[in-house]
Amino acid sequence: MKMSRTIAFAAPLLLASPAFAHPGHGNEGSFLSGFLHPIGGLDHVLAMVAVGLWAVVLGGRALWALPAAFVGAMVVGFVLSLAGLPLPLVEPMILASILALGGLTALARPVALPVAAAIVGALALFHGHAHGSEMAGASALAYLAGFASATALLHGTGVAFGVLAARPLGLIATRVAGGLIALGGAALVIGG
Repeated sequence: MKMSRTIAFAAPLLLASPAFAHPGHGNEGSFLSGFLHPIGGLDHVLAMVAVGLWAVVLGGRALWALPAAFVGAMVVGFVLSLAGLPLPLVEPMILASILALGGLTALARPVALPVAAAIVGALALFHGHAHGSEMAGASALAYLAGFASATALLHGTGVAFGVLAARPLGLIATRVAGGLIALGGAALVIGG
């Protein structure tokens, strides 16, 4: 009786496939893998939502220009990675991007659009480089389309939250969200 229970318990363990810490295993280089990559990492999510929030704080053309600058520079970082060109301090700069973008949102100081776009673009290079260095498989273009789409969706989430929250509360909710993102970034720095 004990032997049959042991076999009944062990059989599913022997048949189970291994679990992986990051999404997309088995689909590396696919659109889905690229799409899941930024959504699966809190560091990317916080930074990308912060871009949308900061765009709301700055208003006007920043609503489309900051997300566009981020996605464009992220693609450049991805290409640099695929070309084998190293970028120093990728992970620390990704963490710094959370602190910077969250802090800039929370402070809500006026920043000229070209300067804001340059800040966002410079930080996005590191995110793109990380995406490129973590991609495996043959279809870089599908992977790129996936993570660019997810990034735009996360930016849109930040913009939508900021715009919707601004109706009843003004910019205070957006600024508080930026502060919480910066705190989340600090927690990742301390914990990592």
